[in-house]
Amino acid sequence: MRAGTNLPAIGGYNQVVILDVIRRATDGISRVEVAERTGLSAQTATNVCRRLLLDGLIHETGTRSGGVGKPRRILELKADGRFAIGIHLDPSVLTVVLLDLSGAVVSHKSFPTLADTSVDEIVDRIASAIDEIVAASAIDPGRILGAGVAAPGPIDLASGIVLNPPLLVGWDRVPVREMLSTRLKMPVLLEKDVTAAAVAESWTGTKGNNFAFFYYGTGVGAGFSLQNDVLRGSSGNAGEVGNLVVGGGGPSHPVPGRWRLGDAVLPRNVVGRALAGGVVQASGDWLDSAEVQRAFDDFAARAREGDPTALVIVDEIASDIAEGLVSIIDVLDVDRIVFGGPFWYPLAPLLLERVPALVSRSRFLVPPHPISFEEATVGQDVAATGAACLVLDHALTPRPSTLLISHSDD
Repeated sequence: MRAGTNLPAIGGYNQVVILDVIRRATDGISRVEVAERTGLSAQTATNVCRRLLLDGLIHETGTRSGGVGKPRRILELKADGRFAIGIHLDPSVLTVVLLDLSGAVVSHKSFPTLADTSVDEIVDRIASAIDEIVAASAIDPGRILGAGVAAPGPIDLASGIVLNPPLLVGWDRVPVREMLSTRLKMPVLLEKDVTAAAVAESWTGTKGNNFAFFYYGTGVGAGFSLQNDVLRGSSGNAGEVGNLVVGGGGPSHPVPGRWRLGDAVLPRNVVGRALAGGVVQASGDWLDSAEVQRAFDDFAARAREGDPTALVIVDEIASDIAEGLVSIIDVLDVDRIVFGGPFWYPLAPLLLERVPALVSRSRFLVPPHPISFEEATVGQDVAATGAACLVLDHALTPRPSTLLISHSDD
C-alpha cells in the first residue's frame, strides 16, 4: 500500500453513523433521538455517545424538554475536536486551508504558482504554508486527521499521481500524494479539483444534492453530485467539460463558428480578446499567470463599469457557458448549477445576470423542472476547502464497506 492512502478511522461503523447523525442535526440532538434515527438500541447509542464525548468529537450544549420526565441533554458536534488540511494546486495560485469538523475554514494562505518553480520547491512551499497556518491557529497537530490535495486533471487516483495537466508546467507523472505525505508526516488524499469543489458544496451546502458545479479557473471543468453521491468516473477524471463544442461565433472571437468551451472562455484567451479590443493594456509581450490574472481583473472591472467592448466579450462568455450547461443539464438532469473558481468571481454579477436566462430560453433544454443558479457556499477557496472536506468525509461519513471489518461499538 502506498504512503498516504489510509486515513485514521474515527471509529467503528456505529460510531461513524452516530457522529454523522449528530453532525447533520443543526439544532442539536438528544441520545434518545440518536437511537431513534439510527435504529440502534438505547444502550448502544448511549455507549457510543459517551465514547464520542470522551474523544472530544461531540459535546453537550444544554438541555431540551422532551415532555414527561427530566429534560434531555443535547449533543452537538465539537467543531474543534478534529481538523483537516486542504491544498489546491492551481496553475495560477496555490491555496492551503485548515478546516474544523464543521467544515468551517479556520485559517488559509494563498500564493502565486510561479512558472519557473520546480515541483520540489512547490511541495516545500506548500508544507511551509501548512506549518504556518497550523502554528497561527494554535491547535494541537495531533488533532489533524490528514490532508487533501485538489489538482487539475488528469490524475491517477489510485496511485496518487498528477499526470501532466496541460496548464501545470513540469508536473509530468508527479507522485504528489506520496511526496506530501512524506513531507507532512500525515495521510494525504488526492482528488481532481472540480470533483473536490463538488465535495465542498455537498459537504457544506444545505440545499439539494443533484447539482453540477461549474468551475471557472485557469481552465474550466465541472463536478457532479447525483442523489448525494459525488461522481468521479472509473479513473477519477470525470468533469472534463472543456471539450464540449459551443457557439463561439461572436464578433470578438478570433475563430468564427463553433469551438471548444475550454478555449472559448479560457482566461488567457479572454484577456487576448480584451487586449485586441483595447479594453486592457499589457505590461509586456508575454503574459505569465500573474499577468493574466491582473489583466482579467482589469477587464472584469471595465465590464462592470459598462465598457461596451468589454460587455460584448462578457455576452460571448455567458453564451458559451450557457450552451455548455444546457448539454450538462440534459445529460444529467440536475436541478441546480453552482458556480465557483478564481476567475468566476470577478465576472460573477454580470454572468449571473445572463447565464440563467440563456439556459432557460434554450430550445435544446430538455428537463421540464426549474433549475436554480447560485454561487458556491464556501467562496473562492472552494477547491482547497473541498480537498479538506474529502478528509472529513472519509472520516465522518458511514460506508457499508466498514461493516466488512469487525469492530466493537457497544
